[in-house]
Amino acid sequence: MTYIQGGVCAAQGFRASGIHVGVKTNNTDKKDLALIIADHLCNAAAVYTKNVVQAAPILVTKDHLKNGKARAVLVNSGNANACAPQGVENANKSCAVLAATLGIDPADIIVASTGVIGQKLPVQVIVDGIPQLVQNLSYTGSQNAASAIMTTDLAMKELAVEFELNGKSVRIGGIAKGSGMIHPNMGTMLAFLTTDCAISPDMMQQALIHATNVSFNRVSVDGDTSTNDMLSLMASGMAGNGEIVSDGVDYQIFLAALCDICKEFAKMIAADGEGAQHLITCIVRGAKTEAEAEALSKSVISSTLTKAAVFGADANWGRVICAMGYSGVAFDPEGVAITFESAAGKLMVCAHGRGLSFDEDLAKKILQEHDVTIDIMMDAGKAECTCWGCDITYEYIKINGDYRT
Repeated sequence: MTYIQGGVCAAQGFRASGIHVGVKTNNTDKKDLALIIADHLCNAAAVYTKNVVQAAPILVTKDHLKNGKARAVLVNSGNANACAPQGVENANKSCAVLAATLGIDPADIIVASTGVIGQKLPVQVIVDGIPQLVQNLSYTGSQNAASAIMTTDLAMKELAVEFELNGKSVRIGGIAKGSGMIHPNMGTMLAFLTTDCAISPDMMQQALIHATNVSFNRVSVDGDTSTNDMLSLMASGMAGNGEIVSDGVDYQIFLAALCDICKEFAKMIAADGEGAQHLITCIVRGAKTEAEAEALSKSVISSTLTKAAVFGADANWGRVICAMGYSGVAFDPEGVAITFESAAGKLMVCAHGRGLSFDEDLAKKILQEHDVTIDIMMDAGKAECTCWGCDITYEYIKINGDYRT
């Protein structure tokens, strides 16, 4: 498997575009409407937020994907269209106008939104912008689409991979957004993937669920699970491989590639956490089961005190073992060793559940690096899990203190 250029347009049969239409009223330089279109009707699947409160586009897309088919993805940023007046009506209106412009069925459109909750979607600016959005479609338009779905993101997120199935070159590409309101259970994140692999909707759904569980559901920025989270996948089938309709070697190869690209997106989202200065990777090894390792690792990367310690470059490992202790997993603290690691070095700070004497200056240097790893070794078994988070900073409070106004 090789990472390549092209993002959501890397797979055969997909175009994309992104423009400013006025959903974002405070900055006319920022794109706020994106479109991804397939040359032909695709097999499709999606997974969604686990928040009980779900935005109107989630409800509409769930209905549209009942038949496992889609042709286009329409996304706006700047307004979540969640808990908003005429939410479903406006989501459907956007789909209807786009469908009429493209000459396709409105039910073949995946629709998504991200931004402020509770405010009415200015649907007319979307409707007015659709002709230009369609006109701008390009097989090299991935970056424009990636830019248009950003809210508080500082970094554009697009990736693509290429691998081989029975002598056929297959690609998976995508774009994603996410910076704040990120917590395991798919946190404010949107990700739209495309592939030219021939694969059935049922197998796509199975693959998406697994990939999400080992990637996006292992990320936490701030402990908040959004109303709008969505991960979708469209498959054009243009790679020419035999259609994957059941588990087997081809499915496992496809799944491995899908998991890999989703994990990379997850790390990009964690690293771009609102106001963040550090990407925190927590690896738990030697647990009884993967589920227990995941619960422990999630608890650490979700801990506000651990996040604050990394922000301050303070090797306060007590906050790590404390977070493990309230994870819900029963374990022997005396079987725990904790190591901090980065490009500046590696330092064990706890062994057998007890503190070790260590070089505070070296510890500070390690924690001042952008990428920081908390490596936890247990003596309970052979299972392991990796989760990703970020530090919490003054800037996070500043961003969210006046997010709406």
